Parts: sequence; C-alpha cells; structure tokens
Amino acid sequence: MASDGGSSSLQLPCVFSPKPQQYLALCAQDGRLRIWNTDNKTLQQEYVPSAHLSATCTCIAWGPCRTVKDGPQRKKRKSEAVQVEERADLLAMGTAAGTVLIYSSVKGALHCTLDGGHTGGVNCVQWHPEDSLLYSGSDDTNITEWDLQSGKTRSVWKADRAAITSLCVSPDGKLLLSAGYVIKMWDLETKEIYRKFTGHSTAVTTLCFATTRPPDGNGLYFLSGAAHDRLLSVWQVRDDGKDKNSVVSFTLTDEPQHVDLVPSNSKEKAVRLAVVCKDGQLHLFEHFLNGPCKKPLSPTCSVQLSDTKDSPAPIPLLAAALGAEPRTVTLAYGNHLQPVMERVELNISERHICLTRDVHTSLSLSMETNISKVKTPLVNAKSKVLVPGFPGHKAPKGSSQTSEKRKKDNDTKEMSIAERLGEIDLAPVSLETGAPKNAPSLQTDNFAVLLVQGLESNDANILNKIFQTRKESVIRKTVARIQLSAVLPLVHEITTRLQGHPHSAKMMVMWLKSVLMHHTSYLASLPDLVSRLGVLYHMIENRVKLFHKLSKLHGKLHLLTTQMVTGTNSSPVTEVDCTAKLVYEEESSEDEVSGDEALPDEESDHWEEEDETMEEEDEDSDRRESKTNGEEMEHGNESEEE
Repeated sequence: MASDGGSSSLQLPCVFSPKPQQYLALCAQDGRLRIWNTDNKTLQQEYVPSAHLSATCTCIAWGPCRTVKDGPQRKKRKSEAVQVEERADLLAMGTAAGTVLIYSSVKGALHCTLDGGHTGGVNCVQWHPEDSLLYSGSDDTNITEWDLQSGKTRSVWKADRAAITSLCVSPDGKLLLSAGYVIKMWDLETKEIYRKFTGHSTAVTTLCFATTRPPDGNGLYFLSGAAHDRLLSVWQVRDDGKDKNSVVSFTLTDEPQHVDLVPSNSKEKAVRLAVVCKDGQLHLFEHFLNGPCKKPLSPTCSVQLSDTKDSPAPIPLLAAALGAEPRTVTLAYGNHLQPVMERVELNISERHICLTRDVHTSLSLSMETNISKVKTPLVNAKSKVLVPGFPGHKAPKGSSQTSEKRKKDNDTKEMSIAERLGEIDLAPVSLETGAPKNAPSLQTDNFAVLLVQGLESNDANILNKIFQTRKESVIRKTVARIQLSAVLPLVHEITTRLQGHPHSAKMMVMWLKSVLMHHTSYLASLPDLVSRLGVLYHMIENRVKLFHKLSKLHGKLHLLTTQMVTGTNSSPVTEVDCTAKLVYEEESSEDEVSGDEALPDEESDHWEEEDETMEEEDEDSDRRESKTNGEEMEHGNESEEE
C-alpha cells in the first residue's frame, strides 16, 4: 500500500502509517507534530520542534516498517521461538527553513536532523523502499539524496527550473519521479533523466506509482495530480517513447489533498484508489490499467460526512487509507488539533454515501501516560531564573515575594487578573514614547500575554492600556508573539475601535497593519474569512470613498487661505511719479532734422496734392513737346516752299 509522500506546502500535512495504519501523523496550525493511535483513538505522542514558529513543518512521510527494539530485553533461550515484529518507526518532516527532521515514534524523540542540503524550504520528502536513503525536493530547484546512517548528503542535483513540489520512488527503488510543472523520471544510479511528461499547467502536488515494474517494460503506470486541477492523470511508461499524453483520467470534485493507492502487480488485478479532495469529500476508484481510455472515469463511490444538528453541516475529511479488504476504509475527519479516526465498511454498490457523525467542537486531548512522558527540569537553588524577553531586563521587584505567596497560597485560590496587573506594575503609558511612565520599559512578552488575557476576558481597562502604545517596534513584536487563536479576536477588537474616534482609529491602523503583516497566511487559511472580515472591509471602503473628494476640497481651501494670507500681508501700492529724471538729446544736422520732421506727418496727409502736382507737370511737358513739334513742322514747310 502506498500513500502520497510529499504534501503541498499550502496544505496541512496528514499521513497514515504504512501497512495496518496504526498511527496517524499530522501537523496542525501551531507547528506541532502529533501522532495519534487509530486503534484506541488517543494521542500517542506530541513533538514540538525548536523552531516550530519560524520554520513550520511543510511535509511529512513515514519510513518503511523495520524491526525495532522497544526497551531492554532479556536473553532468550534457544528453545524459545524468535518472533520479529516490524512496525513503523521513523518519520521524516520537511521544514520551511530547508532542514529535514527525522523523528522516531518508538523512542518518542528526535532521531537526527539533516541540514545543509537545501537553501530553500523543503516541499516534499520520499523514502527509499529498501536502502536507508531519503530524497527531498526544495524551492531551490534541487533534489538531495540523504544517507541516514551518516546523516549527510550523498548527492545533490538540479532537477528543474521551478521549485520541486512532489517526489515518488518506484517500488523497485530504481526510478525517481520529480515534478514542478513538468514531470521527470530519473535513473537513480546515474542521476540522469529517463523520461519527461508534460500536461499540467500548475504545480504538481501528487505523484504515485500505480503498478510495479513488469519484465516487459510497457506495464509501468503512475498517476499525478496538480493544484487547482480536478483531474488525476495516469501516465504509461513505454519502451518506444510514445508516452507523451496521459492514458486515463479520474474526475474529482476539487483538487486532491490526500491520495492512498493499492498498486497492481498484474493486468488481472485492478488498481484501488482513495482520494480526499479539498472540499472534504472522499472518492473511491477501481480500474484495470490496460492501455488508454478516452473518457474520464467517474468515482465508483463518493463519501461525505455531516453532523447531527437540525441544519446539518458537512464535516471535512482529512485523510483516508484503504484496508486489506475492499470495503474497509480508515477515515480521519474533523479538526487537525483533535481528529476523529474511524474504520468503516462501505457499501461500494452505492454511488453516493453520506455518513452522519456527532463531532464535539471542544478540544479534550487524552494522552497515554505510560508512553508520552513529560519531563520537568531539575532547578538548582543557586541557579538564576531569567524573565522571558530581551536580555538584560530584570524581573519586577515584587516577583520574588509573589512567587513565595503563590507557593504558600497555591492550594487556596488562584490569583485574579487585577492582582497580576498590580504585581507586574503596569503603569500608565506615555503618549510620546509609548513606554510606561516611571518604568524602564515594558517587555513585549508581557504585552503579548496581557493582550491575550484582555481579549479572553474582554477587559476594557487592559486593552486600553495596551492599545495606547505608539511605538511601531513594540506593536510589531507584540502581534508577532500572540497565539494564533487570539488573531481573530484581536481583529474584531480592532474593527470595533476603528469605528470610534478618529484619534483612536489612527492608532488602530498601526495594529491592523502589523496583524496583516504577520498573520496573513493564517487568515487566508480560514474558510469563512469573507464573513468574518466583512465589517472591516465595508468600513474601510466607505471611508476611502470620500478621500478623493476631501483631498480636492482640502486643496481648494489651502489655495484660498494662502491667497488671503498673502493679500493681508502685502504693503499698499503708492502712486508712481511719471516725470522723467533725465532727458538725453542726440546731436544732428539741420537737413536731417528738417527731413525727418517732414516725413512722418506729410506722407499720409498730402497724397492727393502730390498726385495733382504730378498731373500738372505731365500736362506742361506734353504742351512743350507739342510746341516744339509745331515749330519743327513750320520750319519744314518753309524749306519745302523755298
């Protein structure tokens, strides 16, 4: 039986242990690893990584079952039969910091830490079925092969241009599937590409071999699923290389979140498949892989859970594992912090099955004391206990006295919040510096604790003192250190205060900015985020709607006020003296002066007089010519007569 070894970083990892599915390992929103026993429905172990807040767990994968020694054992006689029991032990966890943690469920402690193989966050881990090897894919586009005996890397190679989001090792341990957007098949001996498969437009989140490798070489199949894709594609690896397209497709209602598969060893045996989608439904498939199939295959049976209330609501399924019998399925549903495990027998003849269950919303974790042991450190009397926070800060003066009082009155009553506030000496906060008056500085740890207490008790006095700070560094560190369960109450309190006086709203915007900077990923994971933040969104939209008009009005008023100020401040204008202070005359001849004086005035006034004089001169010239001509004529006649 095989299950998806690599999980998408956007989903919370949740994987059943191999073979009898005795354990369920999952990482919740708080970054802790919890291992549940599916037989007695109890919390078996809980592990808190040292960097569970800064480097959250992104993917988990169970290792192959092995023989382990559970505690000291006595020497057995030769006559006693030696019974070797194999059980799931090691669990690999990839983190966002690029490290891989190996946890031992038998020892209940960290086995080893694999570091130095990646520069980006680990997205998927996959075990080798036989050797003590582990493969991991990361955002740095590399695949790392780890040797668990030495705890070091054996080889690292670049596998893709994009981030590696899924891995899978073949049952015989000779081939490795890796995928970002393109699926590649690698030969583990030579670390060379054997085949490439293209067809997904988004990042591939699921890879799993559907059959073992047969001798003929044409019967090797594997399936793949991608983000935001409602199909599971089955690919055939052929010797002739004609395997560019998928041969079979399984239709789903949403993108696959958890896949469990029983592989087929021959053509006569069908492949059994259980797929849990993102919408919380379970789809069961059973198909004989024998060449291509044109039409997408619908599930043989779909399972959905709902509660027993008057208006039933669906219960999301987290994971599912197929049992040895065809009808037996192990389900995990409910909340990641306290899931419900159940083995059910389904009537596969029905296409749609709806199971009603009564799931309690209150969390009550029950742990086995004989397996999970909580160790308390032994503190020496000479040791010095430091207050959590920044180094160099000292505890309040009344801390030693209050600790003695708590030891004496531990059996009588518990201290109230008012007494705690008095002991930690929470003074009024100055508006200029943001720090309490008459005190060195209030630590951000105390701020975070008080903020959570004020939100839980709805104490306006505590919240008013906390929200009076104006230092952005204190606000950022306080918001970063609060628990995830207090994020939504803080957002509701900020929304309520934003509707009040504009002065308080200005301070609340700084808190809202810090919440969105540090806890956006958690808010985005909430299914009812739109309904929860609807009031805040509409309030911001209504206030921003008038901003453009107000800015125009502000500009006009500023222009008018500046003109009025300049008008009042300007000095009165005096009359200008138009008399010339100095007169300069240029020397010139009398002819030029007379000519210049006559030109500009007489040209325009005596045009007609000039024309008349010109005509008279022409007439005189004509008369003279005519007289001379007459005299010549008379002299000619006289000569002729003579």
